[in-house]
Order: sequence, then C-alpha cells, then structure tokens
Amino acid sequence: MKSSISDKEFELIKTYIKDNYGIHLGEEKKSLIYSRLRGVLVEKGFENFTQYYDYLISDRSGQAAIVFIDKMTTNHTFFMREVEHFYYFRDNVLPYLKENVRDRDLRIWCAGCSSGEESYTLQMFMTDYFKNCSSQWNTELLATDISTTVLKKAMRGIYTNNQIKPIDEAWKKNYFKKYDNNSVIVRDEIKKNITYRKFNLMETNFPFKKKFQVIFCRNVMIYFDNNTRNELVKRFYDASEKGAYLFIGHSESLNNTATKYEYVMPAVYRKI
Repeated sequence: MKSSISDKEFELIKTYIKDNYGIHLGEEKKSLIYSRLRGVLVEKGFENFTQYYDYLISDRSGQAAIVFIDKMTTNHTFFMREVEHFYYFRDNVLPYLKENVRDRDLRIWCAGCSSGEESYTLQMFMTDYFKNCSSQWNTELLATDISTTVLKKAMRGIYTNNQIKPIDEAWKKNYFKKYDNNSVIVRDEIKKNITYRKFNLMETNFPFKKKFQVIFCRNVMIYFDNNTRNELVKRFYDASEKGAYLFIGHSESLNNTATKYEYVMPAVYRKI
C-alpha cells in the first residue's frame, strides 16, 4: 500500500468522522490517521485510503465502523482523575439528591466512560454514601461509550495493581478482589449497579425515558468543534432535571452565551 494519505483522502476520512461522531480533526492529524489505520488497510489488502473509505461507507454489517472508531478514539483515563470532582459529588451532589429525590431513583449518566475507571469510581462513592440505606435506593448508573473495545474492558472490570494505586485502601479491600498476581477485578456488588451501553453522543434525539440528575462527560468534548459542543450541551440540558449537575473536563468549558447551564465551580455546571 501507499506510504502516505493524500489530501483528498484525508478530507474524506475527516468529513466521515465529523459527520458520524462529531470528532474534529485538524490538518496536524493527517499522520495520526495514517498511523492508526495503516494496519487495517494492510489486513484488508487495500492499496490506498480511497479503497478503505469506499469499504467503510459501504459495509452494512457495521463491523468496519466499529474497527474505525476503536482505532481513531483516544481512551486515556484513570481512577480518581480530577479528584476534586468526585469529592464535590460526594459532599454536595449526593446529599442534595438524598434530600430531594422523592422516588429514590437516582439517574446518573457517565457519558464517554472509556475503560470504566470513572464509572466504577462514581459507583464506589455512591455505594459508600448509601451503605446504610442501599435497599431503599436505586443507585444504578448508566455508563456509555462509542468504542466497543473499551466497553468490553469496562464490563470485565479487571485492572492492574498499579492502576488502582490512587484508590483508598479500604476501597481496594471492599470493592476489589484478586484476579491474578498482577491484577484485581471489581466485585459484583459494584458491577451490578452499572449498566454499560454503546452510545453515540451525536444522536440528535437521546432515547432516555427519564431525565438525569447528574451527567459526567469529561474530556470528551475536547475533540469537538464549537458548534458540535454547543449542540451536545443543549441535548444534555434538555435530558436533565431541574437542579441537575453537569461535570466536564478541566480542559473544557461551556460557552456562557450558548448555554442555560449555570456555573458552579471549575468544570461543574447546574441546570437552575
């Protein structure tokens, strides 16, 4: 196959990923596309990216798109990432929900959950907080991602001993068990309260029957342009209850003139 990707081929791939997944790729990402997709082209016997693109848009099984997005997305996360968010969730959000959610049905969404560290961290905080009245509350959490590969990893819940270093020792003891000499697995007590689903945030109509009280969508919108980001935030707002919280990444921010969310603290917003 060719050792490069042409400008025309780059535009085809760039437009495809923007239209289908909202991800904006600048000119500097041209070599990234080549390096991440080259192996697929070699495996399929394609001579160039034009042949690959034709295959991608014509494949009806959906498998080509699955491989494409798995190759093109960056899934970097870790336990207790941006830890002040979790402490705010524990000290402010959960007490608010306990006081105000009359039907005791918590609806919390971890959007862009990647390999599961964030969703398991949230669930451990909730399990801790409601431990004396857990039977009275529905603390199930929805966790979604666009990548099939990372969702499978999240559902397995297996992490190395090094990966769980940031976690409190009591949590390591209570919420994980040994898997092998180098890794642990999340206990069923935590796993059973998380529903993992594949979901594309570019869906124009969210299919959720009930509105959320909390949405975590951190370090996802950095890959979107301003219009895509504003549209997604509007959908988050419409899918949230009054008083609901939105957590985004510290490297992200909302356009104050384009959103109805109220600023609470860095990377935390609320629907008032």
